Amino acid sequence: MRPKERRDSGQTDMFRARLDQIVDMNHALTRLGRAIDWRFLEARLGAVYTDAPGHPPLPTRLMAGLAS
Repeated sequence: MRPKERRDSGQTDMFRARLDQIVDMNHALTRLGRAIDWRFLEARLGAVYTDAPGHPPLPTRLMAGLAS
């Protein structure tokens, strides 16, 4: 079982700042994050990670970040 994808409801939360308001979107790491094909990595790495009982599904971006 893979983690559920977050979907944007289109509504803004009055008490939360959006990430693009906090982080410099021109920083090298944010540009790298936009350049990576995450769906390709999810397809390739999805076979490696198991969904066994007691092992909750984790996002592909988290697993790729922890492996590097």
